Amino acid sequence: MLIIGICGGTGSGKTTVVNKILEILPSDHVVILSQDSYYRDNSDVPADQRKFINFDHPDSIEFDLLLDHINRLKNGQSIEKPLYSYITCTRDSKTIHVKSKEVILVEGILLFSDERIRNICNVKVFVDAPADERLMRVINRDIVERGRSVEQTLERYIQTVRPMHEQFIEPTKRFADIIVPLGGENMVAINILASTIRQKLGLQKNQDINSIFH
Repeated sequence: MLIIGICGGTGSGKTTVVNKILEILPSDHVVILSQDSYYRDNSDVPADQRKFINFDHPDSIEFDLLLDHINRLKNGQSIEKPLYSYITCTRDSKTIHVKSKEVILVEGILLFSDERIRNICNVKVFVDAPADERLMRVINRDIVERGRSVEQTLERYIQTVRPMHEQFIEPTKRFADIIVPLGGENMVAINILASTIRQKLGLQKNQDINSIFH
């Protein structure tokens, strides 16, 4: 069992790095857990107040549940992964059934702020990117995926995203085994990460990664 943790600021390029890892590892042998699925349910908060929730603070994440799910998968058990809506800021009543696999990939902006999550990861990756690049990606994502205006996104960035990044995310860079500057554009760092994964799995450079699972 290999547990890979991927952390980094909002808009740093974590998704691109995850996709690059999936090019290394066969998808049918990998479980992906996103921190975003484990945001606390806010159905008890009035709808007009939910826009003020600070989603960049560690308290917004139900880390106990995430850790429990990682441990269950590690022990060969299945889990019911939550579904979270950024539009309503609530959890769906439905879940996704996830079976245990040989590699668990966990990603999220606040992942390394929880010591228990850090300790359970065999490989810790921090995806880094300049603040202006992250902001551009955040604006594009929030407009397209989360129904926010440019003004709302910028206001949220100034009030919570930037200060929370400086307080809770940037300091966790020191816990990383590998730092990936420029996100998925840095193929040198991606190749180093690939070599680390192969080493952890006991694979030679040119060995078929499927062979370790059969």
